[in-house]
Amino acid sequence: MRRTRELFVQIKWVVLARAVFALILIFSTLFFSDTHLSGQRDQSFLSLYKISGTILGLSLVYFAWLCKKKYLYALAYTQIIIDTFIVTAIVFVTGGFHSIFTFLYLLIVIYAAMLLLARGSFSVALASSIQYGFLIELEYLKIIAPLSENQALALVVDQPHILYRIVIIISACFATAALSGILALQLITARKDLKIAQEHLKRVEKMAAVDELVSGIAHEIKNPLASLSGSIQMLRDEITLTRENDKLMQIILRETDRLKQIVTDIRLISKPGRTNAELMNLANAIDDVKTLFDNTPDWDARITIVTRLEKDLHVYMDAVHLQQILWNLIKNAAESIEGKGKITISLNCPRQKSIYLTIQDTGRGIDQKNATHIFDPFFTTKSDGTGLGLSIIHRVVDTYDGMIDFESIPGKGTVFTLIFQNPHFKEQG
Repeated sequence: MRRTRELFVQIKWVVLARAVFALILIFSTLFFSDTHLSGQRDQSFLSLYKISGTILGLSLVYFAWLCKKKYLYALAYTQIIIDTFIVTAIVFVTGGFHSIFTFLYLLIVIYAAMLLLARGSFSVALASSIQYGFLIELEYLKIIAPLSENQALALVVDQPHILYRIVIIISACFATAALSGILALQLITARKDLKIAQEHLKRVEKMAAVDELVSGIAHEIKNPLASLSGSIQMLRDEITLTRENDKLMQIILRETDRLKQIVTDIRLISKPGRTNAELMNLANAIDDVKTLFDNTPDWDARITIVTRLEKDLHVYMDAVHLQQILWNLIKNAAESIEGKGKITISLNCPRQKSIYLTIQDTGRGIDQKNATHIFDPFFTTKSDGTGLGLSIIHRVVDTYDGMIDFESIPGKGTVFTLIFQNPHFKEQG
């Protein structure tokens, strides 16, 4: 969903830039054209006017398509492929082999990487190379003649020189595609990390405002609860209970234990602590929790867990805290799935800097109205939930200098992303 919004904005700017380029091409052609020239030279300028008009017309069509906000990837591919043919036409009418506009192929490769990442940029590099190669070959064989050239290419340039030019253009296209793809991916990752950091910081500040109050309340409740639980246990052991009274005593003790757990969770939100932190192998920890999950009767028959784990990635964390984070996120994912479904756990470390752990499910997703509150203490949509699970996860992750974020599409599923610093990278740095 986030990627779709980014693609919409990027396509909008590309459409605008294309329209501006068409206007520049029109005015520059008008400025440099010579009304005293005739023949092929006049035909060349006339063709540029037609191409510019075509670009403006296509820009309007693309803008109308964009406004519908549908099939954005199809729109991106369509305009990119058409642009390669337009650039080929511009190169043809402005001299073919001698045209100064071959650099436009590189511009298309670059903005293809912005819209469609490496796959798009390499597709455009391939299309541009084929079109340019055919154009020059047809010109050399005298099958076509550029409108601005009066002399056949074969008469002025030898074949090795032509082959050299084609190889250089093709190499430039693919080199630009490779570099642009890498830079586009890095830019997307940087934007995502910045967004996650901003959202995480907002939640930390929001939770910090209630930490002291919550901690104080938990401390005040803990002692009376302990006294209450102990007194009830003593009464149960000392007096003769009827069947009905014993059942009531059991309910009181069970609910008292439940309150104790809530108090413990509240204290964990305010002061998780990291005194027992050690270097943990994330892949091994995930495998352990997956084994535990696979042997849980409630889910093993209907939920499939798929893991894509990069090995030898570590994080400094209390083993209990790490297991709590993994178990709660996987359990929440399973509970969001109605019937059979899949949970995908991915672990990787791009460029060895930050460790990314993602847990993706095929569940019902999170409604937009609830999305901004899921990390709030005591917020829950479950009838039997306390609303502390994600709050605890958020607080524990923050304690270990990590960040957590999520994306969700109602009806399709949710992806939780945890980011930790690579301790080995920090040591090397």
